[in-house]
Amino acid sequence: MPITLAQVAEARTNIAGVALRTPLVRCFADSPAEVWLKLENLQPIGSFKIRGAANVMARLDPQLLERGVLTASAGNMAQGVAFCARRIGVAATIVAPDTAPATKIRAVERLGGRVILAPFADWWRTFETRTYPGVEATFIHAFDDVDVMAGNGTIALELLEDLPVMDAVVIPWGGGGLSCGIAAVLRQLAPRVKIYAAEVETAAPLAASLAAGEPRTVEYTPSFVDGIGSKMVFRNMFEHARRLLDGSIVVTLEDAARAMKFVAERNRVIVEGASACAIAAALSGRAGAGKVAAIVSGGNIDLEKFAQLTACS
Repeated sequence: MPITLAQVAEARTNIAGVALRTPLVRCFADSPAEVWLKLENLQPIGSFKIRGAANVMARLDPQLLERGVLTASAGNMAQGVAFCARRIGVAATIVAPDTAPATKIRAVERLGGRVILAPFADWWRTFETRTYPGVEATFIHAFDDVDVMAGNGTIALELLEDLPVMDAVVIPWGGGGLSCGIAAVLRQLAPRVKIYAAEVETAAPLAASLAAGEPRTVEYTPSFVDGIGSKMVFRNMFEHARRLLDGSIVVTLEDAARAMKFVAERNRVIVEGASACAIAAALSGRAGAGKVAAIVSGGNIDLEKFAQLTACS
């Protein structure tokens, strides 16, 4: 297991007062499944990423924190790190891909983070090297980190308290820290629950990798689903995923846009593309016909883009 229940229990204590205990609400739909939405979009930064960032920084040696912190993110982990860094008074530097939405970059800057925009390949390399040229700071990995996954695993504890009998969970797959953090807890406390990642067809390396039995590189096409999706799966995260998950459900961009519109109309909830993939997968019935929880990982989408997408879906 990538994390233990003791680590998740400690994380819950560490993030109290920083991250919210988010609600779980029913999504009433004409669907084979009874779908429930875990609303992480209601966190102070509009994303679950605050959980992992807060836990990592609570556990870091004060001398390492004094150097400042560095992360690589398309937007949500960037905001999580910047929020927590400002809260404790340390500098935060964010390496973001030059395709990152302007609304997410502005949010990071409002929180006091310094943003470095880099070509996609250079940004992705930062995840591998855990450094960036010219930046002397303590690196916080957005997903391949035990403390990040333990922070994310607190979501599973809340799910089990609010919906103790459930059949499946669908989780957006970005780098794997959210999926594997939640799955590690569920495998220990509720092993009968099916656990699925959700990906978008324009960038679905996990599905391809699971089918091949080893990490595979796929074609990546940027889209409004910017919080998840890449060309590849890190081997370490693939090993966790292969052991912990029951599969990956791939949805289309059209499916995601329709899911965004649907929950806005039915639940009055604004979700970003990554969240919409999990919701679309759950509503499709491909995760089963019982009680299915979809992790609404974030709601950080430009409102003009949201209006455009939902008007056309």
